[in-house]
Amino acid sequence: MEVFNPNAPVGMKKSDEASMVNDHIIRTLAGVTEAERPVFLKIAYNGGKHLRELVEHDSSTIVGLLGGSAGTTRDTFELLQRGEQAGARVALFGRKIQRAESQTDIVRLMRPVIEGKISPTQAVKDYHAALAKLKITPLRSLDSDLQITDPALLGE
Repeated sequence: MEVFNPNAPVGMKKSDEASMVNDHIIRTLAGVTEAERPVFLKIAYNGGKHLRELVEHDSSTIVGLLGGSAGTTRDTFELLQRGEQAGARVALFGRKIQRAESQTDIVRLMRPVIEGKISPTQAVKDYHAALAKLKITPLRSLDSDLQITDPALLGE
């Protein structure tokens, strides 16, 4: 089951919107029999607290994250790390991977971030080093790419 945040102004704070989305998901799933229940829930990242709430609500449902807009490389690795820390088991980062200068290198660096072997900041530096080795000009300077720009990540 894939659930998006409302894409129209609803006149409430972002944190209230995230609570509303969680409430709708939980209420919807409460009316579904176990046989009809989705195995996988794909949602936007609305902060660790809200993600944990869904993960802890039903351990039989695999909660995964939507990648969202392309953003910076730091956004990608930060979202991956925070999602994993809050209990997400899948990251569906199609655009984030597809729009990367080197899809192979961004994917290669995801595993060590998830495993806690390197920080998101170090992953960005390693990614830029890989681009330099391949003689690929990055879309952003290293300083720009180290910035967190995703509003969901900035709000924590």
